[in-house]
Amino acid sequence: QVQLVESGGGLVQAGGSLRLSCVASGSIFSIDTMAWYRQAPGKQRELVAAITRGGSTNYADSVKGRFTISRDNAKNTVYLEMNSLKPEDTAVYYCNIVIVRPWGATYDHWGQGTQVTVSS
Repeated sequence: QVQLVESGGGLVQAGGSLRLSCVASGSIFSIDTMAWYRQAPGKQRELVAAITRGGSTNYADSVKGRFTISRDNAKNTVYLEMNSLKPEDTAVYYCNIVIVRPWGATYDHWGQGTQVTVSS
């Protein structure tokens, strides 16, 4: 019983910026990795960025130097700061979190997706 609520998507001009947020609530014991994925029509879902509980990050080559992922563990929130946006960044962005239960089992949860459209 975990809910993820995403916000911050929208329409932006090339070169502009957006900040996505994803807040987790519900039956949360401990959150491990938090990540952002995206999927465009006719394209495979791809990992955009991920961050571990300890703060280690990983980025897709296509967004390195432009996007920054961060998290606020106290607020169960993950952010994606997107700068220098390009039309090819247009996609539905989904947040994903991995929850660790007290007995050690892991479960992943997905947000509903938020549309990001970058115009040229």
